[in-house]
Amino acid sequence: MEEVIRRWDVSSGECLHVYEKSGVGLVSCGWFPDGRGIFAGMTDRSICLWDLDGRELECWRGQRTLKISDMAITGDGKRTISICRESAILLLDREAKFERLIKEEDMITSFSLSKDSKFLLVNLINQEIHLWNIEGDPRLVARYKGHKRLDLALEDLTKLL
Repeated sequence: MEEVIRRWDVSSGECLHVYEKSGVGLVSCGWFPDGRGIFAGMTDRSICLWDLDGRELECWRGQRTLKISDMAITGDGKRTISICRESAILLLDREAKFERLIKEEDMITSFSLSKDSKFLLVNLINQEIHLWNIEGDPRLVARYKGHKRLDLALEDLTKLL
């Protein structure tokens, strides 16, 4: 299996660039909010960012991610967000080189960042959803109980914020 990211021109079908890291696989990827770069979760649990030309901008090694599929970058591109442990989310400030943790009581199944990057909805295995304000020091704003995980998509709730 080839573990690279390919950026394509959708009109012509031409591969514009291949992003890869020697010896490490890429599990998931996404765009910077401004479209000027790509970020990826790696098999070694690190997070890497590239510009469109393939120049590595940053790479945070160590246990930065647990569930690589749940990653986000705030609209201003300054913070990356990832699940770093079963019950914790890492907020990594790229400019200040500062980390904050959101610690939950139970296992996190997914999260969704609001469009304005001020709030985070966190879905827990115990069928609760927690709404966090992540401006400054993260603080729990609300708890929603009683939902059935199969009946709810966090992306739909994020549209309401």
